[in-house]
Amino acid sequence: MSPNKRYGEEMYSDTIAAIATFPGNAGINIIRLSGKDALNIAYKIFVDKDKLKVENLKHRYLHYGYIVDENEKIIDEVLISYMKAPNTYTKEDIIEINCHGGIISAKKILDTVLYYGCRTAERGEFTKRAFLNGRIDLTQAEAVIDIINSKTDSSHEISVKHLEGRLSKHINAVIDEIMELLANIEVNIDFPEYDEDEITIEGVKTLCDKLAPELDKLIKTADTGKIFKEGIKTVILGKPNVGKSSLMNFLLNENRAIVTEVPGTTRDTIEEFVNIRGVPLRIIDTAGIRETDDRVERIGVEKALEKVSGADLVIMIFDSSKELEKEDDRILDFIKNKKVIYIKNKTDLENKLNLSSYGKIEKESINISILQNQGLDDIINKINSMFFEGHLNVRDELIINNVRHKNLLIKAKKSIDEVLSSIDKNMPIDFIEIDLKEAMENLGLIVGKSVSDDLVDKIFEEFCIGK
Repeated sequence: MSPNKRYGEEMYSDTIAAIATFPGNAGINIIRLSGKDALNIAYKIFVDKDKLKVENLKHRYLHYGYIVDENEKIIDEVLISYMKAPNTYTKEDIIEINCHGGIISAKKILDTVLYYGCRTAERGEFTKRAFLNGRIDLTQAEAVIDIINSKTDSSHEISVKHLEGRLSKHINAVIDEIMELLANIEVNIDFPEYDEDEITIEGVKTLCDKLAPELDKLIKTADTGKIFKEGIKTVILGKPNVGKSSLMNFLLNENRAIVTEVPGTTRDTIEEFVNIRGVPLRIIDTAGIRETDDRVERIGVEKALEKVSGADLVIMIFDSSKELEKEDDRILDFIKNKKVIYIKNKTDLENKLNLSSYGKIEKESINISILQNQGLDDIINKINSMFFEGHLNVRDELIINNVRHKNLLIKAKKSIDEVLSSIDKNMPIDFIEIDLKEAMENLGLIVGKSVSDDLVDKIFEEFCIGK
């Protein structure tokens, strides 16, 4: 369904308002209004520095004065701006009120604009209106929340590219090429006397041979995009007292996990996000793996092993000052099908660890001493080579960082493959047309050319209220 079909003028005849900033102890708060009555409401609540009613707010200027409530009582000293439709974020009239920070002023001003006829905005409704009013497409709308949630420079850069429309332009260009071919196919079906099937099918094959690797390339970037967006889910695993919590604190550069010489100190999993030289990690510290009669500690061990099943990466730590034990063997067997970085900690002490029975692990292990602050660079370099093939530069690449986009690209690629298969089997042109249309429809869903009401609602529910 196209934008504005459901959410048209009738639904958007109202004016919405929300606090667009976090209402805490900050320098300023911003209350945003959008809709046809935004300007009229501003005239009712804003007075200038001489406390006189203002009836002419200049477009795109900051005006100094006061907000008054329905009883003409001053709420706060403010700066107010008016942005005239259609050249605004929502393509509607927008009023933004900059008041002092804190909870009280912003709430009182919001209550006042609601009194004069505004409705409280739903989650993401300002951006939803921007999409449904045609100012941005769906990939750009989704990029807004990705920018807000970015935790690394790379994830921010990917999202900014999407907001600029780079992904949209690429997808729309492909859709246009498919549409042109579909038009030729329609001509052949409607006017078979021209007998140009072979020419048209050759054109379809040429395009699909070009599109298939292009779509494959985009799909393959999705894993990298997911990592930049969500972080590498990294479980630190090992026996008690090998240095798991110390490693976590070392990576976080803070004392997040309790470290003692008492085995079994960590009873539950601890999860934190850290950005180390552009590498995003969601680090999970776990209970030490060992047989124990302590019921609470045993639950911690079970939870640690559960976390491994969903991990992108396991950091397995050995204590190099102690001999290999059955708990080490148990852990190694459990993680044999995962991506693992093997670490030998406490290398500042006498080495008693013999991994000769695990030749590959012995060769791949990284020697570190958390106590001596050694080995972090080697760990990060290893992660880099495992997940990013040695480079983290996203500047020139178009990268997919949205699972919805990835799934639709996979469906579109499957339809393109079906087209090529049908051509090889000399199938009628009608069959080819069906698969081409499916490819185009799936690509259209990415940018929002055809989208269900439920999907629109679901996407914008992830936003904060003021955006």
